[in-house]
Amino acid sequence: MPDNLPRLAPSRPRPRTGIVHLGLGAFFRAHGAVYIAEAMERAGGDWGIIGVSLKSPATRDALAPQEGAYTAVELAPEGTRPRVIEAVTEVLVAPEDPEAVLARMADPAVRIVTLTVTEKGYCHHPATGAPDTDHPDIAHDLAHDLPKSAPGYLVRALQRRRAAGGRPFTVLTCDNLPGNGALVKGIALDLARRIDPDLADWIAAEGRFPATMVDRIVPATKADDIETVAGLTGRDDRAPVMHEPFRQWVIEDSFVDDARPALEKVGAELVQDVTAFEHMKLRMLNGTHSSLAYLGYLAGHETIAACAADPVFAAYVKHLWAEEIIPVLTPPENTDLADYARALFRRYENPAIRHRTWQIAMDGSQKLPQRILGTLAENRKAGREAPGLCLAVAAWMHYVGGIGLDGQPIDVRDPLADRLRGLCDGAAGTARVEALLGVESIFPRDFARDHAAPLRDAYARLTSLGAREAVRALLP
Repeated sequence: MPDNLPRLAPSRPRPRTGIVHLGLGAFFRAHGAVYIAEAMERAGGDWGIIGVSLKSPATRDALAPQEGAYTAVELAPEGTRPRVIEAVTEVLVAPEDPEAVLARMADPAVRIVTLTVTEKGYCHHPATGAPDTDHPDIAHDLAHDLPKSAPGYLVRALQRRRAAGGRPFTVLTCDNLPGNGALVKGIALDLARRIDPDLADWIAAEGRFPATMVDRIVPATKADDIETVAGLTGRDDRAPVMHEPFRQWVIEDSFVDDARPALEKVGAELVQDVTAFEHMKLRMLNGTHSSLAYLGYLAGHETIAACAADPVFAAYVKHLWAEEIIPVLTPPENTDLADYARALFRRYENPAIRHRTWQIAMDGSQKLPQRILGTLAENRKAGREAPGLCLAVAAWMHYVGGIGLDGQPIDVRDPLADRLRGLCDGAAGTARVEALLGVESIFPRDFARDHAAPLRDAYARLTSLGAREAVRALLP
């Protein structure tokens, strides 16, 4: 990249703050922040975003010299389209100054706190939804006023607002969790009750935790993406985000004092019940993404587009939708699930989106319950077999052992990685299935009992045939 390119900078005055966002990663900057910027352009309002990084200063360090401005680049098969987003006004790094984060969240001007902290960021047991009180960050947050975890920041900031006689902010989670609004509310109330029961009662009565469904494929930004953006724009942007053309945001219309950006004017769907949209997306998109991630990775495919270009894996994902996922789904009103599946496959085929199987495979212990295990349980309840999803879980069971089917090491990123690797190292062959099914924070006891036999069979086929041939063997 030429050294003389000017650094990207805002072209207009900064909006006043109305939102704090916890977890300022690529997804929110390519999705929620774009909607919010467009809503302010269309209908006005003070909805500038203060971003908070809960772990690393990298995003702050990239955005600060640009005063929060960055380029969002649409990657379509026919070409790229960059645009500058100027909704982010400040970025804080929570471990450096937790007091500053709480002060911003307690400011009455902040009416919404949004979150994209990934499943593991809620520090809960995925199988039950209960907070993990043994998690070191949760244990810290229960004992100290300055928190470390996302739930801790929510509760301690709401505590300050109540003490000041103010109104609560709306908590708007944008993570892929079933019943995400109710789940986060339950975690917050549990923590608040342990700190101050009256605080919990106030949050329950006055707070709002709307459910959401978010959808846009956003691959991790790479160094060569920064070069590409420089060539497209003639500006040095150290924090661009790349995304597919498609986007969707379905939001339960439940906000404190009805205070929110005019998101419905820019394509977001404000509804009374998100459940059907959420199940459709979590199981049809995220469920097949995870299935392709583990099996595709073990078969040597680097990206989802590579999986979609392989006729065996293309047939596999279409089989999952038609035979194992759609039959146990209730579609949202005016939605044809077969049409939705066809649209998903077109998105998977997009060669401009390099969504890595290894990236999607991260944190599987937190993702499997809502993406795959619920569908398996509902198929069993209906008396249906689901061998394709069983094979996906078996692939995860091999993946977390840290050694691929080719004998090469796997860089497993998961909050339970050490525990899972230990269980795998201590169990040979299909005994690994039994060992991993004993992790109750992932697999409820009833699920483990009901699915042990088909998962053993799937694991045996996977390790004897290899990933691609095991997939081929289950297809008609």
